[in-house]
Amino acid sequence: MKLESLKSNKGSRHKTKRVGRGFGSGIGKTSTRGSKGQKSRKSGHTRPGFEGGQTTLYRRIPKIGFNNKNFANEYNVVTLSNIVKLDLANVDKKVLLEKKLISDNKLPIKVIGVAEIKKPISVSAHKFSKGSLQTLEKSKSKAIVIK
Repeated sequence: MKLESLKSNKGSRHKTKRVGRGFGSGIGKTSTRGSKGQKSRKSGHTRPGFEGGQTTLYRRIPKIGFNNKNFANEYNVVTLSNIVKLDLANVDKKVLLEKKLISDNKLPIKVIGVAEIKKPISVSAHKFSKGSLQTLEKSKSKAIVIK
């Protein structure tokens, strides 16, 4: 095989369309843009949501709702399955920080989820989901709510 004998596959290379180069080319005059109108101009394409000068939909619809950040309840969320994987008898905030299951020390902890618990454990947290409480009760484990 020689470099000069290499060829690209048939149909893989196309000539670029040279528009606006006279009537003889077949794509002269309007250059495939049609005649007149906004889209035939060089800067004729509009931004998304533009409705031809009519007030756009996102401006016609009223603003509704407000989320007050002062009343937001943020938690460090920990799944019960991750706590079970630790394989410890007592799990509290200190242990969760060491094992990097929670990141923010200031936020309260919430335990969620359902998992299969083989031996009883004691879990201390600020809040528990209904499912996690039921799972802990079934396995005779303790759910200690921190105030």
